[in-house]
This record gives sequence, structure tokens and C-alpha cells, in this order.
Amino acid sequence: MNERNASREGTGKASALSVEAQGIDTIAESERKGKPSSLFWPWFSANISVLAMSYGAWALGFGISFWQATLTTIAGVVISFLLVGIISIAGKRGNAPTMVLTRAIFGVEGAKVPAAMSWIATLGWEISLTTTAVLASSSTVEKLGWGSGSGPKIISTLVITGLVVVAGIYGYDLIMRLQQVITIVTAIVIAGFFIIGWGNIDFSAISSAQSGSLPAMLGCCFFVMTGFGLGWVNIAADYSRYLPHSASNTGIVVWTTFSASIANIFLIVYGLLLAISNGALSENVGNDPIGAMASVLPTWYLIPFTIVSVLGLMSGAIMDNYSNGLALLSFGIRLPRTLAAATTAVLTVIGVVYVTFFSSTFIGPFQGFLITLGVPMAAWAGMFVADVLLRRKDYDTTDLYRPEGRYGSWSITAFAILAIATFLGWGLVVNSAASWLNWQGYLLGPIGGKDGTWAAANLGVIVALVVGFLGTLLFQKASIRRQEGIREPAKSTKTTD
Repeated sequence: MNERNASREGTGKASALSVEAQGIDTIAESERKGKPSSLFWPWFSANISVLAMSYGAWALGFGISFWQATLTTIAGVVISFLLVGIISIAGKRGNAPTMVLTRAIFGVEGAKVPAAMSWIATLGWEISLTTTAVLASSSTVEKLGWGSGSGPKIISTLVITGLVVVAGIYGYDLIMRLQQVITIVTAIVIAGFFIIGWGNIDFSAISSAQSGSLPAMLGCCFFVMTGFGLGWVNIAADYSRYLPHSASNTGIVVWTTFSASIANIFLIVYGLLLAISNGALSENVGNDPIGAMASVLPTWYLIPFTIVSVLGLMSGAIMDNYSNGLALLSFGIRLPRTLAAATTAVLTVIGVVYVTFFSSTFIGPFQGFLITLGVPMAAWAGMFVADVLLRRKDYDTTDLYRPEGRYGSWSITAFAILAIATFLGWGLVVNSAASWLNWQGYLLGPIGGKDGTWAAANLGVIVALVVGFLGTLLFQKASIRRQEGIREPAKSTKTTD
């Protein structure tokens, strides 16, 4: 059985209540469906999480004013999701998962490296989102007097993780259906939160925060980029791969960017207003993001607020669980897609238990994870965006699965670009959130060192992104033209571009 069929569990079109047959194989023409506007549901639903409001408090932690935080967070959200929109074009062109399509850049065997990074990234995000959902539900149970201690956390972990894995196992159609329901319910209850919480906002406090430096503003912007769009780039094509070839590229970019950004913008700005009005809330966000935001609500609204908080977080976790399984299969693991999703679930439970019961703070490990893995993922994103912009033709859906085909086995140039971008990126970030990451920041000496003004700017993320993008534009254009000019499968097993 070859790789294209190894993860396929059946044939025929699926309904929302049937297990998806597709693994990492190309979507057949008869199974392609939808239009760019259908991307609204998964991207809006996954990004209407109450967790976004916590970024308002974290943004102020960079030592900038309310207006600076508003400007930089909006810019970070929109720019980062624009990258997701561009990469989504590749899904329509190749009708395959993101980590299969990246084989056109790194080679069929070489792409196992970004696939492994993507697997770790989506697993980390799934753990982060699921942990936040567990903390939110258990916190509400304690506030309502229904339990205390480890009991609510254990039950929340089992229930929430179970629901995430069930949706991940069923796959694309159920996920798309669930996202519609989650979007509507969540939007209604969050609107209620906005209204109820409005009385807690002290507009006179907006001017209380002093303006910060340019490096601090950039640090906030790059942190938001890493936490939002750059956390989704590696799975962007997974949800556009079912679109027909007639779908508009512009429509794909616009709908993805708009759908993923709009809710986050409103949520972050509202979170900024609450955080600048309430110092205790802003401080508590680090340990329990959702619980801190819920502290401004009357008791009678805690249950619906908790439900939609958990739903929003689960929406993102479900998408990560689904794509994590695809990344695992893209790495070359020969498993049914459903078993790959179940494997992710087991690891998620382990991660959630660690963060919930043994980690002293939530935001520390989270920031450390985002920054460290965010650097090579930003480099990869820059490379993929450049590749999408350079290509004039669709991917060869046969050679994506053949090391002897036009994409070769390994691309030396691609790995050189990725290595250089990552080296520069890690050298320009300071990761004080976790002691075991103190080795980063080794290139900051000429601009003030690890304690200098630029140290908090997270320059490494954007530098890695730009280096990856420019490196691909400059050094891989000729290789792409050769790939597109080949009429018959190539005989070589290693690219020499």
C-alpha cells in the first residue's frame, strides 16, 4: 500500500456524522466542494475564543499605552492572518494537507522536518487551548460552590479532551458543521459579556498608561503575530484543500484573513479596556486567563460564559487535533487518520495534566513555547508564502508523493534558508519565560544585549519570517520554474538547487 492510500479509511462522500475517509491523499475532483466564503465558519469559530481578551492584559505588560497596544495588536492580528490566507491558496492548488504541499519546497523526504515541527506546534497549541478550557471550567465550578481541589480539574480534563478527540476523529465534515454552531452560540453569549462587563470599564484610566518605546511596541506586535496567525500558518491549507479549482484566490485570502481577524480585534480591544481599568484582573490573567476575565461577571452569567469560553477554546483545539494527525501522517507514520488523532489526544492529556497540576503559571510555559518554536515556524511560513507567490501552476499531485519525482527527495537550498533564518531568529529573541531557554538572544550584543531596549521586541520572529521569505524569492525561483516546466516525472532523487 503506498503513502497516498495508507491513511485512507474508506471511499465515498462523507456526511457530518460519518468518519472522514481522507487521510493525506489528494482530494478527488468529485469530493471538492464549497466556495471561499465557506472558510468563514472554521476560521471565525476558532478565533472567537475568550482567550483573545487576555492578550489585552498581556499587551499592556510590554509597558506601552492603551492606544499603542490597540494599534500594535490589530496590526499583529491582521498581518499574521494575511499570511494564513496566502498559504490557504496552496490548499486549493494541490488539494492536499499543508505538510504534504510543503514537499514542493523541501523535497518529499525533506518535508518530514517541517512536518515534525508542525506536529509539535499543533500539539503545543492543542495542549494550551485545552488547558485553558480546563482551567476555565474548573474555576467556574469552584466559584459556584460545586466542588474544589483536583476533582473539578480532573473531570474537566476528561470531558473536554474527550469531546476534542471525538470531533478530530470524525474529521472535516463534522468539524465544519460544529464550527457553525459554535460560532453562533459563542457570538451571542460574548455579546452579552460585552454588555454586562461594560460597567467595569473606567474610560478615564485609558490615559493612565504611559507611552512605551518603539521596541516595546514591536515586541507586542510580534508577540501577537506569534500567538495568532503564526500559530495557524502550518495548517492553513488543511481547510482549503476541499475547495474546487474554480475558487477565487483573492476570495480565499480575503475570507480567511477577515474571518480569523475580526473577532480577535474586538476581543483584544475589549480585553485592553478591562485590563487597564482593573489592575487585579490584569495581574491574574497570567495564571487563569478565562477565570480572570470572568471575575467581572455576576454569578448568574458564569455558566453561559464558561460554556462559550470552553466551546471557543475547544474549536481551536479540535482544528489542531485534526491537523496534528495529518502532520503525523505527512511525517511518514503509517496509521489510519483516526488513530493518529487518538494518539494526539493521549499526548494532550499528558500535557494538560502537567500544565494544570505541576506548572506554577500558565503564561510562562506558553510564551516560552510560542517564541522558541515560533521562530522556525515563522521562517517556514515566509518560505511557503514566497513559494505560493512564485508558482504559476498547480502542484503535481502525483509527484508530491514520489521522492523520484519533480520535487526530489531533499532540497539543500531550502534547508540552508531555514537554518540561517532560525539561527538569526533565535539569536534575536530573549526567552525569560522559561529558564531552560536562556541560551537564546546570543546576537543581541550590538543592540544593547539581553537587558537592552530591543531585547523585549522579539525581533527574531519577524527576522526569521523575512529571511525565509526573501531567501525563497532569491534562491528558489529557478528551481520552481524547473519544477513547473517538467512534463514527465524527474528521475533524480535529490534536488541540487
